[in-house]
Amino acid sequence: MACIPIVDSICRLVPGVLASSESFIEESFYNGLLEYPQYTRPECFQGEKVPEVLLSGHHENIRRWRRRQSLILTKEKRPDLFDKISLSKEDKKLLSEKL
Repeated sequence: MACIPIVDSICRLVPGVLASSESFIEESFYNGLLEYPQYTRPECFQGEKVPEVLLSGHHENIRRWRRRQSLILTKEKRPDLFDKISLSKEDKKLLSEKL
């Protein structure tokens, strides 16, 4: 059973296995960052609410929120990975924004 994650991770890189390349581009470690938090229905579960930005339908704001969350999570949980990435101007701006 331990081989299943390895097979899965390799197969995902074979062209045509996934419906689109976007399916693996946003996964953890592909771009050197941990993945942003994932939410599902209902909008409120055990006192935790889905962030409003994700319910807004505004794709650019959602993209920016996801990127910011990935940067923050990586910086907090994997500083070794964070130190290896080159931050863009947008990344620096996202990290300096207040919630």
